[in-house]
Formats: sequence, structure tokens, C-alpha cells
Amino acid sequence: MSGYNQSKVAGAEPLASIEPRSTVHIVVPPGQHADALVPVLHDDPGRAPMVFSVQYSLSEYSGFMWEHAGYLIRRRRLGFLRTYLMLLKTTGSAALHFAAAGRGKLVYEFTIDDHGIVRSCSLGVTLIAWDDVIRIRRYRRGYLMVLKRGTLPIPYRCLGDAERA
Repeated sequence: MSGYNQSKVAGAEPLASIEPRSTVHIVVPPGQHADALVPVLHDDPGRAPMVFSVQYSLSEYSGFMWEHAGYLIRRRRLGFLRTYLMLLKTTGSAALHFAAAGRGKLVYEFTIDDHGIVRSCSLGVTLIAWDDVIRIRRYRRGYLMVLKRGTLPIPYRCLGDAERA
């Protein structure tokens, strides 16, 4: 029972470090001088992160799930009737989960930058690294980020013309 209270996630790293935030460790490859290369720590420090907030409606969320489920199910080539029944089942269960979790009442604030995505609401903060994003799909209502575990819809109404591109 010695490991009972330990984290079960493999490769989990602590959220806080004992070192101060201003300390940066630069590893120089063998055969190079320490002052030969200047490391690039950020692609464009002048670029501001994209910040917006969204409150999803049930119809909007269901629309995202209907389109995404349609894409996934059509790839399986089940036939018209089975495809339609599976669409009803998956979208209905997603809508039920949306309503039961109370997600329509929450206002999500997003910050998207070079390091990843930060989604915060009154229930907590979710940090999503770009390594966790498998693909970004474009649908009629907006973008849908397909993550390793789940999806993340971003409606067009929250984005300006510059962010849509």
C-alpha cells in the first residue's frame, strides 16, 4: 500500500518546480561552445496569444457532434439506415451528456498561443499541449479540435476574420 496515494499516470510531471521561473537551463551539444548559438525560446515574442470566451448552446454543440459523428461514421460505410441510426444515437448521447454536465451554463475562456491551449471556466482550468491535438477539422459551425482524448469545438462566432484564416 506504499504507492496508494501516488499518481497512477505514467510520465506525469509535477505542476510546480522548486526553481525560480527566471532560471533557464540551456544544454549545449558536445563539440560546441556555450556562446556559439543563441537559442530561440519563442517563435515570435511580439505575437499576442488569441484570447476569447464562449458559452455553448445545446443546438450548437449538437450540431458540432452531428457533423463530426457523420464524418466518422461515413468512413465505416455502414449503409444509409445504420449510419442514420448511429448518428442519432451518438449525437443524442453527446447532447444528453452536455445537458447533464451543465455545460450550457458555463462560460469558457480560451487562450491559444505557441505553447498550447488553456481553457478555463468556473469549474477549473484545462491545459492542452499541441502534442495532444491530433487534427483540426473545419465544419459549418466552426473548428473542431480532435484531441487524444475528446474534442474541443471552437465556433466561428467567437473568432474574428484574422483568427479564422
